[in-house]
Amino acid sequence: MGEDVEQRKFTRQDRHRFRQKVQDCLDALGTMLADNTFDVGEPKIGMEVELNLVDDDMAPAMANATVLDAIADPDYQTELGQFNIEINVEPRPLHGDSISVLEADLRRSLNSANERARRAGSRLVMIGMLPTLTEKHFEHRWLSANPRYDLLNQQIFAARGEDIELQISGVRLPGAAAPEDLSTITDTILPEAACTSVQLHLQVAPDEFAAYWNGAQALAGVQVALAANSPFLAGRALWHETRIPLFEQATDTRPQELKNQGVRPRVWFGERWITSIFDLFEENSRYFPALLPVCSDEDPKEVLAQGGTPDLSELRMHNGTVYRWNRPIYDRTGGGHHIRLENRVLPAGPSVVDTLADAAFYYGTLRTLAEADRPLWTQMSYDAAVENLHSAARSGFDARLYWPEVGWVSPQELVLRRLLPMADAGLAAYGVDSSVRDRYLGVIEGRCLRKVSGSVWQRNAVVDRERAGDSRDAALAGMLGDYVTLMDEGSPVHTWAV
Repeated sequence: MGEDVEQRKFTRQDRHRFRQKVQDCLDALGTMLADNTFDVGEPKIGMEVELNLVDDDMAPAMANATVLDAIADPDYQTELGQFNIEINVEPRPLHGDSISVLEADLRRSLNSANERARRAGSRLVMIGMLPTLTEKHFEHRWLSANPRYDLLNQQIFAARGEDIELQISGVRLPGAAAPEDLSTITDTILPEAACTSVQLHLQVAPDEFAAYWNGAQALAGVQVALAANSPFLAGRALWHETRIPLFEQATDTRPQELKNQGVRPRVWFGERWITSIFDLFEENSRYFPALLPVCSDEDPKEVLAQGGTPDLSELRMHNGTVYRWNRPIYDRTGGGHHIRLENRVLPAGPSVVDTLADAAFYYGTLRTLAEADRPLWTQMSYDAAVENLHSAARSGFDARLYWPEVGWVSPQELVLRRLLPMADAGLAAYGVDSSVRDRYLGVIEGRCLRKVSGSVWQRNAVVDRERAGDSRDAALAGMLGDYVTLMDEGSPVHTWAV
């Protein structure tokens, strides 16, 4: 979705040619992997943070074009909905105090952007799902103006052949008589825009990619349990991390009959551990028809034959419309080319320090898992990793997760007893300073000891406001106002008062 495309209609010939071009790109990628031509320098990290826009009443502000004009910074870009923008953080080496420097840089950039956004009548919010969004905000008119978004919307509904049905069960609020459910029909993909995330990037060597991807898949459920921050949508209390089921449903190109046949969804956790990065690109081309079959003039095999570096634009375009929770990325920079792992399971927020703590925990634990003498994924079924993700998204700290040699365990017990030492060891192996490790992993420890994530804080704050007499709408708006204030103050969420 990151590539600009012109508004157009695709022909049958376009789709046939695109399929062949993707295969040509795959062949070229296979040659490049065999020849070991990829850039492999010191480990680099990067980050994308999706943000929501609100007005003074904490309602969604449909103003991303105006806000981006006011911010006037190329690091900030549009997203799917007019109430979204995104910041892309410059990649940097992972060692020393780089995480602390990244925190300071991100905080400085967000402060400046928020100040300019406020002059334009909006405020920035880092949150997994804007709690004041309602079904009326999913109308087609609220798509961002860039043609690629409307084109993607058209293609998903053309592939599906019918409107999208959203069905998400709720998790009962403290003191409530029963859980709440969401059941609605939408004729746009704008519910996807409600899912605002932090995407973590890690540049890795191709021959190490399978181990890092498998480790990230195994870790995904734990990440979500720790960082859940998306409990409300359309006035209802749903999963602790409602982003997960909503994103899976909002971009589903399958009508019920294809689901019944076992056709794979485009938002996909996968179905097996892998042995090579090529497995993922090959699966994407084998299982998923093109949504945006835009062809370039490049012949990737000819570029390779002449000693150049192909862009592989068709493969990259297609890869960008298969929404794996951990996604492989091929990219060209500075005349070279490299491979990245993109981790997509985390929600945005609550605070900048929370975001960097989640990143530090992920990078550190992942390195230890990837370099273990006995890989975790040889001791764990793939189905267990899938179940962990959905259990954590639904129940947060109340989930039960499976972990080898431990069995079924709560997320906080697993993290405190086993994973925090692994995260510390992994960060140390990257050369991260001990004081930096202590700061960010201490945030994770505090969350686990208090069993407070962004989602837990949001739910408790709404319950308290309703007990004091607020309606649900007023409670959500009031809670969000407090959230924005505390987010700007910058303390980690487990220290926030209700």
